[in-house]
Formats: sequence, C-alpha cells, structure tokens
Amino acid sequence: MFTDVLIIGGGIAGLRAALEISPPLAAIVVTKDVLAQSNSAYAQGGIAGAMDPVDDFASHAADTIAAGKGLCDPQIVELVVRDAPDRIRELVAWGTQFDVENGELALTQEGGHSHRRVVHALGDATGKEIMRSLIARARGLSNAEYWEQTFILDLLTHDGRCRGALVWNRSHGKTIIWAKQTILATGGAGQIFRETTNPAIATADGHAVVYRAGARVRDMEFMQFHPTVLYIAGSSRHLISEAVRGEGAYLRDCRGARFMADYSPQLELAPRDEVSQAIVRQMEHTKHPCVYLDLSHLPTALVRERFPHIGKVCAEFGLDITRDLIPVRPGAHYMIGGAIVDAEGRTSVPDLWAAGEVTSSGLHGANRLASNSLLEGLVFGLRTGRGAAAAALALPDSYTALPLVSEFRRTATTDDELNLTDLRNALGSEMWRNVGIRRDRVGLEAAERQVVFWQRYVSRREFSDPCGWELQNMLLVSQLMIAAALKRQESRGTHLRGDFPETDPAWARHIEISAAP
Repeated sequence: MFTDVLIIGGGIAGLRAALEISPPLAAIVVTKDVLAQSNSAYAQGGIAGAMDPVDDFASHAADTIAAGKGLCDPQIVELVVRDAPDRIRELVAWGTQFDVENGELALTQEGGHSHRRVVHALGDATGKEIMRSLIARARGLSNAEYWEQTFILDLLTHDGRCRGALVWNRSHGKTIIWAKQTILATGGAGQIFRETTNPAIATADGHAVVYRAGARVRDMEFMQFHPTVLYIAGSSRHLISEAVRGEGAYLRDCRGARFMADYSPQLELAPRDEVSQAIVRQMEHTKHPCVYLDLSHLPTALVRERFPHIGKVCAEFGLDITRDLIPVRPGAHYMIGGAIVDAEGRTSVPDLWAAGEVTSSGLHGANRLASNSLLEGLVFGLRTGRGAAAAALALPDSYTALPLVSEFRRTATTDDELNLTDLRNALGSEMWRNVGIRRDRVGLEAAERQVVFWQRYVSRREFSDPCGWELQNMLLVSQLMIAAALKRQESRGTHLRGDFPETDPAWARHIEISAAP
C-alpha cells in the first residue's frame, strides 16, 4: 500500500494528528484494536488547562516543573500549557460534552496542582467522551482510511529515513505500507508490569519499534505508578481517579490512620510519585497488602455525581463508595520515557514523527503531573500532523517507489510452541518485584539476568500473530528500562532506588539510549 502520511495509533494523539492531514493528501491510520479501545479512552480525571481567571500559565507551568523533579524542558512546558485552553475549546467546538457548573466548564483539582484547573466529562470518564467526539470527527475525513485490529511489526527504514511500516491483520496478513511521512502514536507500556491500570493493548510496541528503527530514546527508567488502583482479589485492576483525592478523599491505612501527613505537607494532593511511595512504605509498616480511600465524609450527592463509573465498578464488589473504604494500592500507569522528539514532534529518524506516551517530549521530566497526558496528546498530535502534512506535500509520489531489499537472514526457528501466557505473567511478576516502585542494584541485576535469559529463546523465534510479537516487544523494552534504572544511581521522581535514596544534583540529566551505530 502507498499513502502520504501513515499514522500508527488511534488514540488521542493519533486522531488529533489525522485531523491535520487534509486533501489532497491521503492518510492511513493503523490501530491495534478498534478506535474506541485505547489508553486515551480509559483516562478518568481530565485535561489540565489554565481556564479559571484566578489561574494562569505561569502557575500551570510551575506545577508541571515541580512535579518533574528537575528534568522538564521549560520551553516545552511553556509551549504546552499555553496551548491548553485553545485545545480544550477546540474539543468543545467539536462536540465534546465536558461537565459544566453554572454555565461554565466545571474544574477540579488533582495532586500536584495549585489550582482547580482540570476539565472533566461524564464525571469520571473524560477520556471516553473525548474519544467519542474525536472518533466522530475523524470518521468524517474523506481522505483517511482506518485500519482497525492491525498490528505494527516494525517500521521500515531506507538510507536512514523512515519510509513506512510493516503491519499485520487477520484479513490480509502482512502488508507493507509505504509512506512519505510516518507518525507514531502507539501509547504506553503498562502491561510489562503485573499491576497496571493499562488495558491489554499497552504492550510497549511503539517503544520497541522506534528503538529498533534507530531512534534515540530517553528516560526509560521513569514509569509512573498511579497511587490508587482498586485492589480486590479476582478483580481486574481498575483505576481510582486522582480526582477522588482532588475532591477531598482521605487515604487511610488498615488501622484507620490518615497517614499522608507523615510523608508530605500536601497530604493526599502530593504528586503521584510521592503518594505512591508513601503508600508502599505504609503497607510495609502495617504489613497489609493495601491502603484505603475514604470518601464517607464527603457529601453523598457530590460523590455520586462526580464518580459514577468508579461507583459502579465498586458496587460490583459490594462496596458503596459513599460510605465504605475502598481498598487501593499503586499500579503501573504511564510510561514517561520514549522516543526523543523536538517541539514539532520530530524524532531523530528523518520522516518519522511521534506524539503522546510513546515519546519523551520534555514535558513530564521525572514524574508526570496529573491530567497533563491527554493535553500532551492533543498538543503534539496537532503539531506532528501539521508538520508531517507539510513535509509530505513537499515530496513527489515517486518518493515511495523503493525496491524491496532486506538484509534479514533467516536463522530463527519458527517453533511457536511456547506458553506465551506463562512467559508474559512471569515477566510481569519479575518487573513488578524488582523494577517496580522501589528498586535496588541487587533486584535490578536479577531482573536483568532473567529478562536476558528469556530474550535468548523468545526473540530469535518467528511468531505468526501478535501474542508472540507483543512478548518480544515487552522483553526488549523491559531490558531498556532495567538498563536505564541501573545507570541512574539516585532517587528522582518515579525512580526510587533504595540503595541510593537521595536525589543527586549531578544526576539532573537524561539517560539516552539508541540502537543506531
């Protein structure tokens, strides 16, 4: 297949990019599942933006930089926070039904924010509503095709430039899509860990393919763990939104003590890294597998109005969130590291752009501020779409006429008879145990040995469907995470080293990795 712009990923960043590709250009959007199934659709809290007259860009920027613990790029932060109100108003114009109060957009506060600046929808289902409106608008494009349930195996490169991708689906098998410009917007990597808020599709595929294509990646040690994930035996791990604490919920331990005062003057509204680490310490102190969210002191009507989805999920397990304690513990939530991009979303590989969670844009630093992720997807989705469209317009159609040449030598076995489910579960447990919230050299080296061992026999095999390819990608990205975590001999943001518990000013720098010679 041939196209002008290939967009890999159908979440908020990918669809926002597609809306910038106008005729006469043609676009193909490849998404691993259906368009409605992405990390973006699972986002509960909202989008941060200085929409209140008492708020301002400087405060939003300052909160973002404070949360990032010394590794944010101030210019990128400024760019993003200044764009936030326009991107939010644009969504309203496109039919997104945000919650309102007295005729104005309702705003809530979340951890690390100094003002109420988080716009939300359907109470606690913001991502679902935003994706509904974006999908409807994107479906109206006359020049875009949407390839759902299509998996990316790898990016295609020629003379050091990205020229498209090799993809697969059950209908057509493997297909080469040649493209003048390619945008990667594949989302996150949470499934690498046993405990995660991410859906099953978040298997680090974009991080793996961009690394194999030779792009520079950085900050791979920084995986953000969300502090409050529903913890009930037999339940999948449901996110309990940051906005619950933003509206005044307390964190209590198994003895009923409200413990956050022992760890932060911001109490329950401290940044996510601090709350997650406090919860882990309190669990160790009490020798209990979780802590509890308490909303019982809040007005019942407010709780039911703001958190209908969370209330419904908890009710399935006999919990009434207006009066019962909700058992929670941290889970892998957001991959901060990824492909290095500039202010327009260009990667280090020519003709390859990237946006959203697959990137390291400089916005998040060592810890992401709550509700800045959907915002980043919108801002960089727009910028990559606009930049890729301009670049594609400047190239002739003959640019995609390339010979099929591969240096691959078939030395791999095609034996698919591995228990992939067992391997995937083992990887998740190993990463959670030794590369989770608290790390040290002994555990990281143990994880490294185990992952390398699995790599020896998994990565040399040829698989025939995404289950095997996902596992190969997860092993590769796990290896990158471990390597970066071993190298950073300090504690900063989401990276907590028990053997290096202090933040070292000498490490106020990024760790970059590249497969390119």
